Amino acid sequence: MEKAFNRVAEAVAHATGKPWAFTLCLASVLVWGGTGPVFDYSETWQLIINTGTTIITFLMVFLIQNTQNRDGAAIQAKLDELIRSGRAKNDFIGIEHLTEAEVEEFRARCAEAKRKRMANA
Repeated sequence: MEKAFNRVAEAVAHATGKPWAFTLCLASVLVWGGTGPVFDYSETWQLIINTGTTIITFLMVFLIQNTQNRDGAAIQAKLDELIRSGRAKNDFIGIEHLTEAEVEEFRARCAEAKRKRMANA
């Protein structure tokens, strides 16, 4: 089930990022707006666009979050592999799981090391 969801999420996220998807949404809004006088700008007419956009937004939030989570995990794995294969300290692998204060401590250590290198250069 997870693989199927990932495939669907990626396909939808990819498709909705295309110009034709924006054009379709814009055309839908224009058609909806154009039908306003026909329906006397009724509450039902307004409810159609409100309901449609709410449902689409609700579903897209989950699809986008899924895609971003997978992309972030893939990038983190690539960075970890670069750290492991290079001369960098392996202390930095997994710091994304630390608290903000602990990450800030790592950043301060990096800044201090850079200042020392600059002073010695």
